[in-house]
Amino acid sequence: MKNNQSKYAYIEGWMSISINILLFALKYWAGIVSNSIAIIADAWHTLSDSISSVIVLIGVKISNKPADKKHPFGHGRAELIASVIIGVILAIIGFDFFVNSIEKLRDKERATYGVLAIVAIVASIILKELLAQYAFWAGKKTDIKSLKADGWHHRSDALSSVIILAGVFLNKYFWWVDGILGILVAVFIFYAAYEILKNGINPLIGEVPDIELINKVKVISDRVAGQKTNIHHIHIHKYGHHTEITFHIRLPKDYIFEKVHNIATGIEISIKEELNIEATIHMEPLK
Repeated sequence: MKNNQSKYAYIEGWMSISINILLFALKYWAGIVSNSIAIIADAWHTLSDSISSVIVLIGVKISNKPADKKHPFGHGRAELIASVIIGVILAIIGFDFFVNSIEKLRDKERATYGVLAIVAIVASIILKELLAQYAFWAGKKTDIKSLKADGWHHRSDALSSVIILAGVFLNKYFWWVDGILGILVAVFIFYAAYEILKNGINPLIGEVPDIELINKVKVISDRVAGQKTNIHHIHIHKYGHHTEITFHIRLPKDYIFEKVHNIATGIEISIKEELNIEATIHMEPLK
């Protein structure tokens, strides 16, 4: 991972840790004063963002380590693992949130929101959405998946605060608002966890290359060879920012070995230069 990519991740991580600790203290205090399970659970959700940001920083640091004998493809998948850990944390938080909300409904507890609660919630909405926007922007710029995952974590917290803010104004009419809000926020958290886990796990266990990439490889292969190469048996392996692709090509069986070798090498070099992907090619005779 390049230094400027790491810089964005470190900035987002430390901003997230600092702001989330402050918001946790403010929301937890507001939750205690208001007797609101929704706000207290949301405070812990906010604190979990700090934990996930620490994981992002660790993941980026490990990803920056160069390849070695034991890890010939580098350490890029540490960033994917960090993303999966964030997803698991979100799922655990969501489950705890759901259970506590059900208990509140069972006991028919009513929250008592005041000015402090409104200030804490509004501050959380604004700051968390700003953090989410920065994380999404930095994640898109650097293609660091754990940054994007952290952005969803911030966004889920902002959305949960929006729902709670709506409940503040409905609470005086319905005693069950706080418990229902907790369940709704849990749903948001579960969905965010699902998206993060899906995007982190798929590259780890292997996935089919997207059709756009396949078409680009076909164009490069045919252009370098000066004819159709009938590429097939395509496999792609992602190691964070390092990607390996293997595939088979077919060339006329009367080509001498040196010519076949030069074509394959030319294709590999062009794919590296144009797509930043390391290619390994198996040659087959055209029938």
